[in-house]
Amino acid sequence: MAESMKGLKRTHRCGELGAANIGETVTVMGWVQKTRNKGSIIFLDLRDRAGILQVIFEENECGTEIFEKAEKLRSEYVVAVVGKVTKREGAANDNLATGEIEVRATQLRILSEALTPPFPIEADSKTKEELRLKYRYLDLRRPDLQRNLILRSKIATTIRSFLSEEGFLEIETPILNKSTPEGARDYLVPSRVHPGCFYALPQSPQIFKQLLMCSGYDRYFQLAKCFRDEDLRADRQPEFTQVDIEMSFADVDDVIDATERMVARVCKEAIGLEVQLPIMRMTWDEAMNRFGSDKPDTRFGMELVNVSDVVKNCGFGVFTGALEAGGSVRGINVKGQAEMPRKKIDALVEFAKGYGAKGLAYLCVMPDGTYKSSFAKFMTEDELKALAAAMDAEAGDLLLFAADKLKTVWAVLGALRCELAKQLGLIDQDKFNFLWVTEFPEFEWSEEEERYVAMHHPFTMPMEEDLDKLESDPENVRTKAYDIVLNGVELGGGSVRIFQSDVQERMFRALGFTDEKAHEQFGFLLDAFKYGVPPHAGLAIGLDRFVMLLVKAESIREVIAFPKVKDASCLMTEAPDTVDEKQLKELYLQTVVPNSEE
Repeated sequence: MAESMKGLKRTHRCGELGAANIGETVTVMGWVQKTRNKGSIIFLDLRDRAGILQVIFEENECGTEIFEKAEKLRSEYVVAVVGKVTKREGAANDNLATGEIEVRATQLRILSEALTPPFPIEADSKTKEELRLKYRYLDLRRPDLQRNLILRSKIATTIRSFLSEEGFLEIETPILNKSTPEGARDYLVPSRVHPGCFYALPQSPQIFKQLLMCSGYDRYFQLAKCFRDEDLRADRQPEFTQVDIEMSFADVDDVIDATERMVARVCKEAIGLEVQLPIMRMTWDEAMNRFGSDKPDTRFGMELVNVSDVVKNCGFGVFTGALEAGGSVRGINVKGQAEMPRKKIDALVEFAKGYGAKGLAYLCVMPDGTYKSSFAKFMTEDELKALAAAMDAEAGDLLLFAADKLKTVWAVLGALRCELAKQLGLIDQDKFNFLWVTEFPEFEWSEEEERYVAMHHPFTMPMEEDLDKLESDPENVRTKAYDIVLNGVELGGGSVRIFQSDVQERMFRALGFTDEKAHEQFGFLLDAFKYGVPPHAGLAIGLDRFVMLLVKAESIREVIAFPKVKDASCLMTEAPDTVDEKQLKELYLQTVVPNSEE
């Protein structure tokens, strides 16, 4: 039978007690981790968010009534215990922060009974994630998840403290917004009082933070909730939190400097990591050409090598055909793997096809100096030697090549080098390599829409020297944009913003907007620019990703209290779900659910 607290006040959390408390009478409360009944003595492991504490019930100390009550305890019962802190009898438990002590109980109250949980409440759970997420309220009791969320709270506090010290103001922006056509799909919210009209949940506070700069607030920040209706991956969720900042009278270096110092403070206070400043910078062109990625993992080498000039006149049609079509031939050197089994190489070929490759060419420089290759018969000995030399190959190396459109070659080899690094154990998991990638292209071509779209967003300022290319050569317009990368993961990014009305209107036209369409979608922003807007720049960092990387979690779900799964559903609440017909009528909505054939 559950009891009330009856005026009891908790004096300490379980994990906060130590040798300094020996001799004190304390009141602790928490969940029963496990009990061990030795007949005349009962050992109880009591757990709360601070840790685990051993409690001892001896009948001649606590009395028969309390002892019999302790015999009824089961896993996950919630209890309150009053007792005296003593030095632990026998050897200390080095696995517990409280391992030097125990509490000898004099009082016990069972505050809540519990069913047997569907899985053990323990660190490093082997339970399937689907079951854990269905019972997330139990999963969140596990010590490793609690450590993650406690650290997340500490990081958020550190960020707020740093930015406040730097003169940033925390200002909330609206959740119910106007839908805009650029970027990912919006989550839409129907309006009851405006039939047929919809709000959109914010993909970011971008427009509002620019308007705050127009309004003279100088430095803004927000831990902003954002929403994107897009396909999920391990580091994505339909709703996520970003550290959003904006600065007036600022250029690239101002934002990067503030961000670097914030990141260094967080890393130091959260996990004791010293981040060397300034963080290395690399242009987008350099990142793509060296690593095949705009978020390169620099903890290992295996960089891309352009061999187009070396093979342009060879007899291998795959190489020459790609070059004749305007493509590129590039490779990576997998050191010491010339004798990799053919089965593994074939698996790499299939992996490459998943990134758009038609195939993958390989050249093994055998330990005896001979060559084994998928294309050796199409090239002379001298051509093979020249190719190996261009790749800086030594005896025992495996060379892998992609020949296609440059964008495809980058994607294939960029992914392949990361996959091989994982397979071969080349990544130092204790390294935290930060990197800035700068000067992104303003536009990228969308095959689906058959037009140029903004690589970041349509408010990104082009480099001054590229402004005259907006209409004539959009493909080669570079921006004042910058992404911060950690261990091959994009932590966040930002840019200097367009603040002149005429440049913003030219940008919209370059993106295929008519003047009427631009004003329909963004008229309030363009109008604001007519009333004196300062130069401004900003950035957003994904808080969830940052925490995930700092705690070395494999999934972003491990640092979010109530995450969604890959189909954007919640296994615990079963959201999304159908709603009453009455609610739909109030919103002037009808649903049309496609049948299985459709």
